Amino acid sequence: MTVYIDPPTWPGHGRWWSHLISDVSYDELHVFAAGLGAPRRAFERDHYDIPRHRYADAVAAGAVQVSSREVVRLLHAAGLRRRKRRT
Repeated sequence: MTVYIDPPTWPGHGRWWSHLISDVSYDELHVFAAGLGAPRRAFERDHYDIPRHRYADAVAAGAVQVSSREVVRLLHAAGLRRRKRRT
């Protein structure tokens, strides 16, 4: 099982966030995130939003640190990228 996390450089709701992804399946990602105690509501389309204070926990649990650009590349390569719908 390999999951990936980018640096917490995404602002939102008064915090900084990372994106946690899998390059295999959403099921793998959900299992890993549950092990971290991340709530299912933190899942957004193709990733979990992980707050900066939990970044080290994700890495200690086995998430591989990659750039934000690499997160997008990995999702595309795996066919797991889900873009926001335009309204």
